[in-house]
Amino acid sequence: MKLDNRLMAIADLVRKDKIFADIGTDHAYLPVYLVENGITKKAIAADLRVGPLENARDAVVSYGYSEQIELRLSDGLDNFKENEAHEIAVAGMGGLLISSFIERTHWLKNENIHLILQPMTHVEELRKTLFDNKFIIDKEVVAKDGDKLYIILSCYYYSDETAYTDLDLIVGKLPHNNDDLSKEYLSKIYNKYKKKLDALKKADKECTDLEELVGELKQWQQ
Repeated sequence: MKLDNRLMAIADLVRKDKIFADIGTDHAYLPVYLVENGITKKAIAADLRVGPLENARDAVVSYGYSEQIELRLSDGLDNFKENEAHEIAVAGMGGLLISSFIERTHWLKNENIHLILQPMTHVEELRKTLFDNKFIIDKEVVAKDGDKLYIILSCYYYSDETAYTDLDLIVGKLPHNNDDLSKEYLSKIYNKYKKKLDALKKADKECTDLEELVGELKQWQQ
């Protein structure tokens, strides 16, 4: 099984020898790869819809991992029980949808559970949900496929309050990284907010807070 850069970045964060759950598995490429490479001995490939789960079944059967990979119909983690998996990936969904899974799945508040989250949108809101629910983000990585950048968050429940600023929600841990993709992602963020600032200035609207934010973001520009 060969993964694209996005899924490979997720696989690289999975702890070895833990039961793995892939939420929104689609073709089950990630669970198949993890079993094939001895990273996990058992995985649960879950999806909301029957069609993607049948695609997953085709891959699991084709690679001969029907004993190691269970297929499950589930809306997020609704059809899971506590302690069924301690490595959980939720990838390729909007950040608001991922946030809703976290807020309604109380058993995720377990320090032994590792969440690997790859939001397609609203990463700031997802970070806020994590912090407000006492999760910490211990690592963030950026993957690139074609001309698209994807951010992946590695998270654990911490049980203590996490103090954060608006800037923390926007840039996360990326300024602590020293790789080209993180720098490219930060540049993308800067350009996004700079464009908003320029539009407000052109319309003669109040933009003091945004101007301050753009000034802070500028420090990470090359």
